[in-house]
Amino acid sequence: MQTKKLTFSALLVAIGAMAGNIIYIPVGAAKCFPVQHTINVISGVVLGPWYAAANAFLISLLRNMLGTGSPLAFPGSMIGAFLAGILYLKFGKKSFAVLGEIFGTGILGGLLAFPIAKFMLGKDVAAFYFIIPFLISTIGGSILGYSILKVMEKSNVLKKFDA
Repeated sequence: MQTKKLTFSALLVAIGAMAGNIIYIPVGAAKCFPVQHTINVISGVVLGPWYAAANAFLISLLRNMLGTGSPLAFPGSMIGAFLAGILYLKFGKKSFAVLGEIFGTGILGGLLAFPIAKFMLGKDVAAFYFIIPFLISTIGGSILGYSILKVMEKSNVLKKFDA
């Protein structure tokens, strides 16, 4: 079982890092990556909160190393992924994973991006500047993640991770 989780995790990290080169929405000082949010929801449900947070960290790290991301990727993606996993564990519903991702990334991550932008990147932005673009990105990506999970459920792929 551990090998399946590690393999699936590695696959999601690779997809997330590579998709950052292709699919993103520039919004001011931030780049919004809806694929990241899709992966966060899938990771949170299939792998759990710790794997989800680790996947988000690794994707953010790789994107930064490859020059396709920014330090703003870390707070939102990691908090959203972790909350997606926690809320799914607590309530057992994929919709709660979506809500965890949206709140964690859109609200909490948006707020935490402010000090990073101001002090690390030297961007003069308002405290709530990132909330709207992060919400736009995470809502779209989370809905896509939910849809993919439904397809995985119907094709019995999710059952392969139970055990």
